[in-house]
Amino acid sequence: MVAAPSPHLAVTYTRRRRQRVPSPPDHLREETVRWWRQVVHSYFLEPHHLRLLTLAAESRDRLTEARERIAADGAYLPDRFGILHAHPAVAVERDCRIAFARLLRELDLDAEPGPAPARPPQIERR
Repeated sequence: MVAAPSPHLAVTYTRRRRQRVPSPPDHLREETVRWWRQVVHSYFLEPHHLRLLTLAAESRDRLTEARERIAADGAYLPDRFGILHAHPAVAVERDCRIAFARLLRELDLDAEPGPAPARPPQIERR
């Protein structure tokens, strides 16, 4: 009688498909295009990942644009009565920073596949 192979010893290799490297969007800044290309060449991305990467790149560009405007005008602007208010680009910068961080988290570029998440602890009966 031949023993059945153990399922946890079976090794399967997934075949990596060749990825057609798309070109970056035309409206991105040059430094963002370099970052976009680096990510595309370093990782195998599905089409929905490419969309997330493009959104992250656009958010990064908008963040840089807002930061440049704040540097030129100052963080506070006076209204018609001379009272200082935060520059509108401050909110844009904050929102784009949050969006960029969340999109990077969704792309999960720096995480390695780890073990399956553990089950939550069982509730003890009394």
